[in-house]
Amino acid sequence: MSSNMYSSSSNSPKPPLIFPLLTTLFLFLFLFLSAAAQSSSECSEQFRGMITTHGQTPDCRKLTTLKAEFGWTIFENKTTTVDVFFGARLDNDEGWLAWGVNPGHRPQMIGTRAMIGIKYKNESFGVYTYNITSGTKLGCQLLPSKLDEDDDVIFSNLQIRNQSELVVISATINLPSRYNISRLHHVWQVGDEADGNEPKKHPTTLQNVDSTETINLKTSIGHSVGQHRRHLRTVHGILNIVGWGILLPLGVILARYFRQFPYQWKYWFIAHINIQIVGYTLGTIGWAIGLVLGHSSRYYTFRIHRILAIFIFTFTTLQVMLALRLKPEVTDEYRKYWDMYHHFLGYALLALISVNIFQGIAILKPDHTWKWAYIGVLGALAAITLAFEIRTWVKFLQPQKNEKGKDNNNSDAHTSTGGGPPNGRGPPLLGGGGGGGGHPGGGGGGHPGDGGGGGLPQFN
Repeated sequence: MSSNMYSSSSNSPKPPLIFPLLTTLFLFLFLFLSAAAQSSSECSEQFRGMITTHGQTPDCRKLTTLKAEFGWTIFENKTTTVDVFFGARLDNDEGWLAWGVNPGHRPQMIGTRAMIGIKYKNESFGVYTYNITSGTKLGCQLLPSKLDEDDDVIFSNLQIRNQSELVVISATINLPSRYNISRLHHVWQVGDEADGNEPKKHPTTLQNVDSTETINLKTSIGHSVGQHRRHLRTVHGILNIVGWGILLPLGVILARYFRQFPYQWKYWFIAHINIQIVGYTLGTIGWAIGLVLGHSSRYYTFRIHRILAIFIFTFTTLQVMLALRLKPEVTDEYRKYWDMYHHFLGYALLALISVNIFQGIAILKPDHTWKWAYIGVLGALAAITLAFEIRTWVKFLQPQKNEKGKDNNNSDAHTSTGGGPPNGRGPPLLGGGGGGGGHPGGGGGGHPGDGGGGGLPQFN
């Protein structure tokens, strides 16, 4: 009877791999293209209102990191004089925000001439000019300085204002000839601590490290050195969430509840394998992109996230390869031990995948939508699982019509052949003897319909 139980998985035709591969390719291309055009560059209404004066609104756009916003006005017939506005949110009792230009060949912190607005603990504000040198990166004090060298940028009319948590600093800057407003290297930053007029070191998150850009003030088009990496990070996150975090759990749910009990679907094995292959392929592509990003990063290493990702990929690969190529036959005496290993590793991997996805979201620090969307996904998967589990128990405990009228002799005769009640109906998830403890026709010892051994559904 046990061989009949597994006939749907053992004798099912192998799924055509071309379909999951094509699905993976098209989904990957869709995700990559959507990520490349994902963010709106329009500045917020609050920022726009704070920089509008005398009914005239400067050009403005959202910057790529730290939820910062930037506005500017180029004076007519004076292409070297620009009014600039920079805004960011300071949520703590103290902090600072900075914006500056760099005359070098690329946008970077060292060499930047900046204006920095400081929020003091007494809820007052101040804004000053600073010259950021290589000593600043080494930990030397960064104190206000006048930028009055020849052929240097001149900041005038410095102002700072706030509305709720949004703080905006502004100035009129006069750019010498070595600055080109069609390729202006500008840098921005936000920090959480300040000692008087000295801003303390900012955090070293990805958003802080990537806060540089080359912008054309005439066309409002900006290009960031880290822009390509940011798109790859987004694709990396989406692929891993969809592949590891959604499709693999769906494949497990399908195998657990549609193989035999409480629902029997003759195509469950083909659907299960296809879903797992697509999920594994997407997750592997996302994992490979993560390795490339980690190799290209010079300023940061996320050790825990990296170790968990390598562990997940290694053992998921082992799980898939063993399931497709080295799974013992149903009649093999070692099959029940293989099932136990397969189930335990599968569920352990699902738990680690969820932990690592939250790790990745914490590293990227994207919009809170990412975090709550994934929490919603986990909630939906949990609700589906709970509904199917309740259905399993209800159907299992519901008296069957054909059991009515059977006498105690039949019950005793059955008990002598196994460890379960009449017709082999044993409680879900509990082990049993050779003939009872499972769904009618089962081999005992498992979830109803599992065919015995291990008490958990197959992951493959």
